Amino acid sequence: MRLLLSVAVLLFNFWQKAHAQVAGDTVSVMCPPPRVVELCVDLDASASVDAAAGPLTFRWLMGDGTTLTGPVVSHCYTARRRYTVQLDVVDDKTGEVREAEKVIPVDFTQEVVLNFTAGSDTIRVGQTVIFDAVDSQLPLCENVVVLWDFRDGIVGNGRRVQHAFRRPGQYAVRMALRGNGPDDCPSSHCVGRVITVLPAKTP
Repeated sequence: MRLLLSVAVLLFNFWQKAHAQVAGDTVSVMCPPPRVVELCVDLDASASVDAAAGPLTFRWLMGDGTTLTGPVVSHCYTARRRYTVQLDVVDDKTGEVREAEKVIPVDFTQEVVLNFTAGSDTIRVGQTVIFDAVDSQLPLCENVVVLWDFRDGIVGNGRRVQHAFRRPGQYAVRMALRGNGPDDCPSSHCVGRVITVLPAKTP
């Protein structure tokens, strides 16, 4: 019996969709909070096999050195890259291995990613904190720059910056990506994170 196989579901957990802002303005617009980006896929081949084919083992080569077995698998990658998933099917009765019954490209480089980290969300006046735009990206844009508004009258640029606040309070620090391009490039995206600044310690 010829094996009838197709991957029924390929779901990417891209939860990092953001709303476009206007002209890189991080002052007058509301910036949503950063979201954790999970580089994960769910693969399901359970509904794609002819039952008359007999018992089968599904072997997924995930493209990063990981091998999983089963008709339904989930996997999270550690790097934002392109991967090729190969599904091999083993006939349990004969031991025959049918290689590359399905080859699936997985590309994490083409989605908008907006995220930044802070050395700490609670610091003291005068304490230097490092802000890092992590792997934020606008794939359709060229000449992308990273802009920072610390909400205390100071702005900066660069993927990784440091800043010290001079007064206590809560500051909704904003990071924006700006770029241009021949394709459909949004004028700007931004996200914000609240940093609590406590008074300096007294001697």
